[in-house]
Amino acid sequence: MAKNILNRAHIRSNVARFAVGLSVAAGAAIVGTPAFAADHPAQTNPAQSQNVAAAQTKNTQISTQTVLKVAESQIGVKENAAGGGTPYHSWYMSSPRASETLARDGGGSPQLYANAPWCAMFVSWVGEKAGARTSMGWDAYTVTYADWFKANQHWGTQAKPGSVVFYDWNGGKSTSGIDHVGLVKHDNGNGTITTIEGNTGNGKVEERVRPTSQVVGYGYPEYKA
Repeated sequence: MAKNILNRAHIRSNVARFAVGLSVAAGAAIVGTPAFAADHPAQTNPAQSQNVAAAQTKNTQISTQTVLKVAESQIGVKENAAGGGTPYHSWYMSSPRASETLARDGGGSPQLYANAPWCAMFVSWVGEKAGARTSMGWDAYTVTYADWFKANQHWGTQAKPGSVVFYDWNGGKSTSGIDHVGLVKHDNGNGTITTIEGNTGNGKVEERVRPTSQVVGYGYPEYKA
């Protein structure tokens, strides 16, 4: 089963449909835009020189419950036969972030995202609709999403409601092996977490129960206490 990520080769050739099976997809970021691409040394994105602390302060007006309510409202939304056609694809392609990530990953038209793996686009869309984008970010590649949380010191190993969870189906703990991303609903306290994820099951938004053994780590947006 191929990893569900976007990289230069995938975008250039528009090979945007990967196996969905268990649940695979793409990534997002913490304060608006990822600071670096996965296959380059860390570098600041000039399009986002926003002060991290200021962005976090603004986002603390958004509650965990608000974000999870938006995510739950999408349960059952399904992709089309080509693997696209969701509101998350349409929103991402029309956003300024699509041009930024295309430039980072090799260039091309935003239309290349039309049928692309969409778990990261789903998480990004939830953040946008809930008013939490300055803290949750927006991207279409799980690896750069996770690395950006790490770079901003909003990364850890504790499952918290509303945190962004990154998976490696092989149980690896390196961000380079990340296959999928979702949102934590709660920690079940028995070695599993309950999540809301896009591009899972048969290409739908679903509530899932996942073993923590498959978790690489968690990104922590800033929420209202």
